[in-house]
Amino acid sequence: MSSINRRYFLLAAGALTTTTAACSNGMGGQGADRLNLRVEAAKDYMFANIPGTRNLADKAAGVLIMPLVTKAGLGVGGSYGRGALQINGATVDYYSATQASFGIQIGAQQYAHALFFMTPEALGDFRFSSGWAAGADVEYAVSDRGNNLGVDTTTVLNPVIAVVFGQAGLIAGASIEGTKYTRIIP
Repeated sequence: MSSINRRYFLLAAGALTTTTAACSNGMGGQGADRLNLRVEAAKDYMFANIPGTRNLADKAAGVLIMPLVTKAGLGVGGSYGRGALQINGATVDYYSATQASFGIQIGAQQYAHALFFMTPEALGDFRFSSGWAAGADVEYAVSDRGNNLGVDTTTVLNPVIAVVFGQAGLIAGASIEGTKYTRIIP
């Protein structure tokens, strides 16, 4: 993935985030329409730049796409983003993602991620919880040197698979472990 593509993606997503942030909860007025556009742009970017994700989405019971998560820290840090849960390609719910962190850290980072719920049970646990936190049950699928998604039979058997993409910033790495997802009620 070239740095020009990454910058273009993040600039476009950042501009839309600023616009969406003006709404009280991001869903009022045209907030849902704007968020849907960002989700579709992130999904298209992921499918075009990370081979194997389209096939993974086809096998998943549902996919949560978080088009832009901003993470910053100076000793104490946090992250926030909004996205949409899609089932069979259609948006069914909107979610916010928050994370707090403590320790030696300084900098800021933006990234996008997708959670692929591979079983109806995993999707149901996510949808009907009062606040779902990403933990040890999430399998990370990463691009290898050949730029193909590391998805094999063992990975597909995991109930939840995370793909982090579009990273830019000064904090090394991006992890969703410990991120809490909460449904946004329009």
